[in-house]
Amino acid sequence: MLFLLGVVFMKVFPTYLMAMCCTAGLAVGFIGSAQAAEPVKTYTVRDFFQTPAQSAFKISPNGKYLSYMQPWEGRRNIYIKQVGSSEPAVRITAETARDISGYSWKGDDHLLYGKDFGGDENFHVVSVSRDGKDVKDLTPFPKVRSQIVNDLEEVDNEILISNNKRKAEVFDVYRVNISTGNAVLVAENPGNIQDWITDHTGAVRAATTSDGVNTSLLYRATEKEPFKTVLTTSFKESADPLFFTFDNKKLYMSSNIGRDKKAIVIMDPATAKEEQVIFEHPDVDVQDLGYSRLRKVITEIDYIDWKFQRKIVDAKTEDLFKALRAKLPGYEISLQAHSRDESTWVVAAHNDRTEGSRYLFDAKSGSLTKLADINPKLAEKDMAVMKPIQYRARDGLLINGYLTLPVGRDPKNLPVVINPHGGPWARDVWGYNPEVQMLANRGYAVLKMNFRGSTGYGRKFWEVSFKQWGKTMQDDITDGVDWLIKQGIADPKRVAIYGGSYGGYATLAGVTYTPDLYAAAVDYVGVSNMFTFMNTIPPYWKPLLDQFHEMVGDPEKDKELLAAVSPALHTDKIKTPLFVAQGANDPRVNKAESDQIVESLRKRGVQVEYMVKDNEGHGFHNEENRFAFYTAMQDFLGKILKPQ
Repeated sequence: MLFLLGVVFMKVFPTYLMAMCCTAGLAVGFIGSAQAAEPVKTYTVRDFFQTPAQSAFKISPNGKYLSYMQPWEGRRNIYIKQVGSSEPAVRITAETARDISGYSWKGDDHLLYGKDFGGDENFHVVSVSRDGKDVKDLTPFPKVRSQIVNDLEEVDNEILISNNKRKAEVFDVYRVNISTGNAVLVAENPGNIQDWITDHTGAVRAATTSDGVNTSLLYRATEKEPFKTVLTTSFKESADPLFFTFDNKKLYMSSNIGRDKKAIVIMDPATAKEEQVIFEHPDVDVQDLGYSRLRKVITEIDYIDWKFQRKIVDAKTEDLFKALRAKLPGYEISLQAHSRDESTWVVAAHNDRTEGSRYLFDAKSGSLTKLADINPKLAEKDMAVMKPIQYRARDGLLINGYLTLPVGRDPKNLPVVINPHGGPWARDVWGYNPEVQMLANRGYAVLKMNFRGSTGYGRKFWEVSFKQWGKTMQDDITDGVDWLIKQGIADPKRVAIYGGSYGGYATLAGVTYTPDLYAAAVDYVGVSNMFTFMNTIPPYWKPLLDQFHEMVGDPEKDKELLAAVSPALHTDKIKTPLFVAQGANDPRVNKAESDQIVESLRKRGVQVEYMVKDNEGHGFHNEENRFAFYTAMQDFLGKILKPQ
């Protein structure tokens, strides 16, 4: 499935088992009590959006060194200390332009991290020695996007990196020496490969391609052989490789071929024959597997219904979680890093009201040592509960969502912020959300919904969103507002809409096509004109443009449709006060998308505030810009909705 516009920042490094979590049953027509025993403290914007003093803890493969990120000169940098030592941590990086977005250990003596420039998403992969004395940009190419394909854990000094240096639209794979920076081409992209898959030795053995409409799985038995196409499907079906079986002969896949919901299966890549269904769920897609590289066993199967769910299939992993649950009752638990011998773990404990704490767990002794509270300024008791809800769209489709009510307020006739997610082919999840908590702390109810097209609910739910931007997808959002009003929760005169990326588009569509519904609106890096948007997409999206045309609309064949659902072409309908925020270097939603809506409305005399940050891209990454945006947003909404 194509994912284009999510506000979540693109990172070089995947997050390991990040869980969204738990504590309430589904409710249709839920109205919960929000009474508090004492007045709730009002926290500052800085309290919610400050960079944590310590975060992103990881441990070296030998278990001797602990790393984490900490602000220095206003930016997150990497620090290292020896486990069990009383000596202070040593800073090993010196990034001052932007936070380091993600990092990982490479052996016991080096770390790798990603950096882009002003939010352009052209990430470089940088290597730094454990003592910080040897910093090397492994991909020092301007306007080139790079990412790690495989960290080659068993190889001391090399990694696999893909980048689009040769041709902007496609990514080749290189074997890179982290000491010298020397790169050797391992796999050249013929022009249509979207993803590369390595086996457990690091050999590039499989790939997926797209011609814009059809997707294929390519396979080869060894790197010396040419790839052969073994399976081709419409992009509406998917067979996504997860990783090879431990004998490197078969593939674990997440597949919806012949079914509506994705299931975990084992496939023979030589024949594309599905040999075994490992796990499937009747209501949602199943997309992720956890495994132990050390013990060569599957450890867990992960999926999301109304919350993150973990089906543990390994006795040792079950014992690990049993021990952690006993020590951390009342919290969701995520395993974020571990030593190579799996004796030492970095553990996160969190829920919907707190980012929680991070711990170091010694599996041999059973000792649990707190490393840090991620945001100790926020008291968990003052934060609001996020409840899963359901409602029916006007055509009968069941929509799942999350309702957060302000603490200490009677849940009646409240000011409300409707908050559609980005993507749009993504989904909202249960868990701690600083935006939601800040708004609830100001007295707003917040509704997030997984409108049609949101991922995780199966193929049919996804497909009914095709060519429905501004139409039934928007109706699902509108119907959520109507549901809140009928429940008596929302004051119909004090409903605002706020969203980023596709959520920003939905915000603009909301005030364009339902101009009497919203009292205020905040558009954060949102699309306004479908024609100009498609003309400015990043080059590496172009191979998928035909697919995008089928899902959203073709500028030539569907000209009338796209004109009808482009808010920038219908600004005469907009009368709602609007606040727009935009990064000048945004590669996904060009600044012109915001410029044209602002200019048109100002000519008509419609109230519109406009914030542009010259050192940002698709969303505000730097702390000072987050403070500026959320302060302006709370002031803007407060003046109009008067929540207190």
